[in-house]
Amino acid sequence: MDEIKRQLTKSSKATRQDRYGRIIAFVCTFIIGLLVAAIFYLVASRGLATFFENHVSAWDFFTKQDWNPGQVSKNGTPEVGALPMIVGSFSVTVLSALLATPFAIAMALFMTEIAPKRGQKILQPVIELLVGIPSVVYGFVGLTIVVPVVRKLVGGTGFGILAGTIVLFIMVLPTITSMYVDSLRSVPRFYREASLALGATRWQTIYKVVLRASVPGLLTAIIFGMARAFGEALAVQMVIGNASLLPHNLISPASTLTSVLTTGMENTVMGTLPNNALWSLALILLLMSLAFNLIVRLIGRKGRLTK
Repeated sequence: MDEIKRQLTKSSKATRQDRYGRIIAFVCTFIIGLLVAAIFYLVASRGLATFFENHVSAWDFFTKQDWNPGQVSKNGTPEVGALPMIVGSFSVTVLSALLATPFAIAMALFMTEIAPKRGQKILQPVIELLVGIPSVVYGFVGLTIVVPVVRKLVGGTGFGILAGTIVLFIMVLPTITSMYVDSLRSVPRFYREASLALGATRWQTIYKVVLRASVPGLLTAIIFGMARAFGEALAVQMVIGNASLLPHNLISPASTLTSVLTTGMENTVMGTLPNNALWSLALILLLMSLAFNLIVRLIGRKGRLTK
């Protein structure tokens, strides 16, 4: 009797495997969360040291235009004005997203609504090729082709916001396109069938039904594209000019948060003001990344509520 009871209450092999699987998943999740918290703590502690240890004014940091952390101004305050880099980063990010969005919408509609099989056969390899190209190749193409063309057609040195926007436009285009294609394919088929049954043409169905139903997906794709553009370093660094000056037009040399970080990090000593100032720029990038992810979650939640 005891043997039968023991056999009945004994955990099965499947139960033990399920328990081990949950433990492994929990441990992996805990490690990933710990790594994220450690990265955030490291960047935040070093970035905030500029204001708490070096006593730099946060107002001056975000509003001043002079960037030379190794020197002090006439007033005796460090020259750590990050406004030119912030403006440069937002300029190339917003302009590249605005430029890429119409092309991404056209490509996605062609692949899913106009010529689904032919469109996918033609454009899918192109998108995959653009995604797989390394950033340094984009930067080199921009340096050898985009910059001379901008110099010849628009004037100036060719380096600046315009060249950076063109390079980032090519880089974020496949991201926005591929995500928007998934959004268009997730629109229920009966939406299209109901519109056509009511007498709407194919273009009216696309414009008034499909596009409107996929707006949350489009906004999500644009935000993801902007997040990639905002964090891009090498390609932008090669074409923007790397001048820590507030850009007055699209063809004046400028800089971004990432370009200043990549060029200055190895030339500073840990714990000094120039190094802490760079960590402050990295903290801005991290906070913007979190902001982009928060916006994506809000858009996704709104999209689910409206369906």
